[in-house]
Amino acid sequence: MIKHKDHFHGSDLEKIEEIYGIKKEEIVSFSANVNPLGVSPLLRTTLADKIDAITTYPDREYTSLRKCIAAYCGTDHENVIVGNGSTELISLFIQIEHPKKAMIIGPTYSEYEREISLGGGTTLYYPLREKDDFRLDVNDFISHLNENIDLLVICNPNNPTSSCITSADMRHILDACKEYDIYVMVDETYVEFAENMEEIDSVPLTNYYNNIVILRGTSKFFAAPGLRLGYAITGNRDLIKAINTRKNPWTINSLAVVAGETMFSDTAYIKETKDLITKERARMYQAFCESPDYKVYKPSGNFMLVRILRDGLASQDLFDRAIREKMMIRDCSTFPFLDNKYIRFCIMNPKDNCSISCCIWRTFASCCNATKILRISSGENIAIAFDRSSILSLFTFRQPPFSNCTVMTFFSSLMSPSVIALFS
Repeated sequence: MIKHKDHFHGSDLEKIEEIYGIKKEEIVSFSANVNPLGVSPLLRTTLADKIDAITTYPDREYTSLRKCIAAYCGTDHENVIVGNGSTELISLFIQIEHPKKAMIIGPTYSEYEREISLGGGTTLYYPLREKDDFRLDVNDFISHLNENIDLLVICNPNNPTSSCITSADMRHILDACKEYDIYVMVDETYVEFAENMEEIDSVPLTNYYNNIVILRGTSKFFAAPGLRLGYAITGNRDLIKAINTRKNPWTINSLAVVAGETMFSDTAYIKETKDLITKERARMYQAFCESPDYKVYKPSGNFMLVRILRDGLASQDLFDRAIREKMMIRDCSTFPFLDNKYIRFCIMNPKDNCSISCCIWRTFASCCNATKILRISSGENIAIAFDRSSILSLFTFRQPPFSNCTVMTFFSSLMSPSVIALFS
């Protein structure tokens, strides 16, 4: 079992408030990976209008909710199980399957290993490799499967790498797992944020394979982590029966049912979210791609993993600088197979994306003792040059995620005795 280091989760704002003395309400969390649009206006009004729903018990079978989820996902409602967040369903599934040895593709979410351990099982990791940009080498991966493995856990898109596995590759994995009698649990928490969702969505595979269960929730895409509404999809009716037999009744409250029935049909909110994330993700990715001091891995989720390339700067430096500016990123040194050169932050609205970008580059400049800063503006191109002991780093941002006004604010923040000149 891999030892996981302590870290601040995106929900640990109370800890941040205590340690840093910053009110949690003032912190913009780039660590929680939650939709920056917040709760949809339709959901707000619907919950207010239907507050009397709490005066009655919800349907024990949650039939209407499951039908809404099924329509949203393109499956039969009989294949849908609902739970108090996807964490409840992960726990129930592992209790039922009771794997003695599980394989997890990592680095990834630590809760999988924890649940397997609580059930008395052991975990084996298959590490995604940095040299492959954390993309899975399917053929090599399949060669590591064997009859001693009971369960395979895949997060797709993966957290924190934001890499993904296509449904075509997932078919190859399922075929191999079928041969060794391995059950596959796929966590698709972030799949709705993917621009190529139809290429990585595994729900259609449940029509052909009975060794797969897919987990999703409403915490991230629908910005409702406090609602605790999750669901699973599988074509294995025996598994569905076993989970429903074991799970407690009424684990989802009446308002959560109302919320779910509203969310999954809120097409305007769904489209606005996808449009925002797609546009901002592309702009942020391009900006970091053109920096010689960071390496960014092509993201499929609503977050990006970034590697710090320069010496003298670590993930904790960036975390500390960001939190003091009331922004919270993820220090990824706590993930297995990653070190103190990795950070992760989610895609927010344009203004907040600008703020975190400027914070990261300011931290780099201060750590490198920049001696000259030059701004060159030409149309939509902006270049920033740091002249440090004859080492020149050139940043060019095409269609930048920030305005010229913000860039000037960025430069003003760098003014110090170590700065010789500022040209505009």
